[in-house]
Amino acid sequence: MSNRLRVAMLSKASIVGIYQRKLEEIARHDIELLALVPPYWRDERGKMPLERTYTEGYQLDTLEMRLNGNFHFHFYRGLMRRLRAFKPHILHIDEEPYNLAAWQAMLVARRIKAKTVVFSWQNILRKYPMPFRWGERWVLRNTDALIAGTQSAADVWRAKGYRGTIDVIPQFGTDISLFKPPEKREIRPFTIGYFGRLVEEKGLRVLLDAVAQLSGDWRVRFIGGGPQLNDLQNHAERLKISHRVQFIGQIPSVNMPAQYHQLDVFVLPSLTRPNWKEQFGRVLTEAMASGVAVIGSDSGAIPGVIGEAGVVVPEGDAGALAHILNQLQQDTALRAHLALMGVDRAEKHFTHERIAEETVTVYRSLSPLD
Repeated sequence: MSNRLRVAMLSKASIVGIYQRKLEEIARHDIELLALVPPYWRDERGKMPLERTYTEGYQLDTLEMRLNGNFHFHFYRGLMRRLRAFKPHILHIDEEPYNLAAWQAMLVARRIKAKTVVFSWQNILRKYPMPFRWGERWVLRNTDALIAGTQSAADVWRAKGYRGTIDVIPQFGTDISLFKPPEKREIRPFTIGYFGRLVEEKGLRVLLDAVAQLSGDWRVRFIGGGPQLNDLQNHAERLKISHRVQFIGQIPSVNMPAQYHQLDVFVLPSLTRPNWKEQFGRVLTEAMASGVAVIGSDSGAIPGVIGEAGVVVPEGDAGALAHILNQLQQDTALRAHLALMGVDRAEKHFTHERIAEETVTVYRSLSPLD
């Protein structure tokens, strides 16, 4: 067994190929890293299989997941056996503290005497029914460090009584060698895009209502899947804009950079709901790195991600969104200015290298080798 710091990471999100670049970057910091993922994850978009894309310098292994797709009750078969064999100094639990997989991982870590780091996006102060409340409290009492994806998530865990270390670090960065501005801009109609889950809380009806107010030659591209697809197609028909709206299904993550190059503006019009508000919006950082002007609503973390590198509009306000889209449609210089600011912001704040370095700093603070 190596004398290097051994870290095991349990992370269903790491089935996405482009996210695995962070794992490679972590390993470059002289970390012996084992990433454990399910062979697939199922959500409202359907079944998303593991993409083995960036796998240099660390181990990427699969474990069977029971109750796959059930966010609160999924757990892993063989987790204890795999971690006993690897003998990690630290277990990084990429699961929310109130779900069964987090409880399972914390129990295993205690039994094998590994330190723990828990990651959370939860940015709404919610009181869960039993047993979730008990499990959440138990995880918070026992974890050695907590990483919150945003400051608002950190504030939630402080409000819930967590008094340990919290570092604010996004879950993943953006690969700026993959997501980068095109060498040459294509001549095309003014093209607006949204990439992600097709669900009500993403505000996609608002986007359609906004673009229906535009004049001139324009197009909208949706990439992703979800239960709202038919509703959005029907809404575009009612607005008489379906000939300008293209719905594209799920595509492999490594093919996404080319999709951003077909856009002039990217829009994330999320809507806050009692049980959800936008937790980060990684598509915004990908769009910015790709040299695309971005617009987001003021839901959750979006304003903090965009900063001064884009435009923030009130959520649910189709008129305000239409006004900004019309301005950007007419003003190519403004689009170019926002695109340059977005590239600069992505490179300074949201690279995999930066995220990995900050994450490794958390590991080192817990290391028994120091």
